This record gives sequence, C-alpha cells and structure tokens, in this order.
Amino acid sequence: MSGLKLSHLPLPGLSRLIVSQLSLLPLLMSSSVLADSTQLKVGVLVPESSFQMGCSVKDSDCESDEGKPGGVSVFVPAFYIDTHEVMVSEYQACLDAGKCQRPKDHDRNQYCNLGAKGRDHHPINCVDWSQAQAFCQWRGQRLPYEAEWEKAARASSLTRYPWGDAVSCKQAILDDGKTMGSVAGEPDGCGEDRTWPIGSRSANALGLFDMHGNVGEWTMNWYAKDGIAQYVQGNLTDQKPTPRKVVRGGSWDETALNLRSSFRNIKAPISGDSIYGSIGFRCAND
Repeated sequence: MSGLKLSHLPLPGLSRLIVSQLSLLPLLMSSSVLADSTQLKVGVLVPESSFQMGCSVKDSDCESDEGKPGGVSVFVPAFYIDTHEVMVSEYQACLDAGKCQRPKDHDRNQYCNLGAKGRDHHPINCVDWSQAQAFCQWRGQRLPYEAEWEKAARASSLTRYPWGDAVSCKQAILDDGKTMGSVAGEPDGCGEDRTWPIGSRSANALGLFDMHGNVGEWTMNWYAKDGIAQYVQGNLTDQKPTPRKVVRGGSWDETALNLRSSFRNIKAPISGDSIYGSIGFRCAND
C-alpha cells in the first residue's frame, strides 16, 4: 500500500481504544462503554463564554448561511461534549440493551460500519437523526446544538480549521484529492475509501478528536438559513421545524471546503432509500 499506512496505529485491545499514540489518556477518560443511562459519560467541559461563530477570518469560500467574514459573537452556556465520535462497539452495546434501533449495516452497503469486520473502533455511521438521538438519550445525554458544536470544534480558533487555513490527511480523514492508500486511485478516506478508527489524528486544543472529518456529525438543530442570526439573539435551541437537520464537520468522502469550521451541511433526518455513510455523531450534555 502506498501513501498513508495504518500500521502505525495501536492494535485494538479488549480494554483500550485505537487512538493516536499521543492522545490515548484523554480519550480513555471519557470513552467507556456504558450499560445504561445512569452511568453518564462525562466528556470535556466547555465553559460558558462568547465565541466568534460563522465565516472565518479571510475565508472567501463561505456560503451565505455562514454569515459575514470574521464571524459574529454568540454566547454559549457551559456544556459537556464527548471526546470522540460514537463507535460501532458503543452503539452495539445499545442494540444489545434493546434501547437503540439497528441502522443500515454493512450487509446493506459496504460503507456502513456496523457489522463490518475490524471496524468496532470506527465511528458508527449510516444512522438517522432519531437513532443518534436515541443513543445519546440512553446515555443520559443528547446531541450537541449547532452553536455548541462549532464552539467546541473551533477551540478558540478564528481560522478555517482549528490548526490554520488548510487541511490535508495529516490533520483529518477526508478526500484531500492527493493522498492515496490501499484503494488504487481513490483519495476518499485518505486513500482507504472508508472511515478510519476514531482518534487517528491529533485532538484539538480542547482534547476533542475528529471534529473535522471521519464522519459528519448530527446536531440537535433544524436547519434555518438565518440560524446564526438567531443564535446571536440567544435562541440556540428552538428553531422552527424544517425538512432538514444540521450536520457538521465534514467527512471521509468530502473535500476540504466541507471540513471548514463554519460549513453548515444539511440532511433529511430520515435517510429513506439513501445511505448516510458519511454521517455519524457524538453526544453532549448540560
């Protein structure tokens, strides 16, 4: 295999997750598989404060619903957010407990991780919005609100990505148009044409993994074109129902533009005949 190699990653063990070597400790602090919602997993605390939300400084690629260049000030109360995207093994525990619905799996489509050999530590994907929310509720949590998600993803940064204004497979799992791996001629997923194990790249300044790339992440919010303006006014949670929910972060089969901190992807909450192979989630709580 040319290009990126998976061999540098730690092998999955019974009591550890696959993560980058420098990031193992903070991930383990908040990633145990729970049997019921009374065992609340507490992730990273993001203190209350205002942050600059929306179009980043000097970003000429912003769409109209990302607001004005440089962003706008949005106040977000304190919240907790998981360090990593929900894994296949974690979702399977909810299935085993009879508290979650089975999403589309690997038998249905090759890009779905549930039931795929060797992907227990990959993010669960191919999930509808309600399936993601049900898992979080089983954990005593919820999906993050869009403003919470962007505040956590930015980690105080003002640039297009938390590390700067460009992204490649060195920082995230995406289609960067050039990195090749085991699938000939296919740059999706940094050459692997699929997701990667969680934590395969470094965490951001808050200790959060894969906020950009790997899988896009469902949020609580219905999509509103003027959503950011509503958040400025303090309405972070109560958007009028519309046909689409907001998905954030970009994914393994998306290009750099969709991984920008301000990019607002939208999807119908029910996949129907579609395959949401690029969408997963993480949980949050007050």
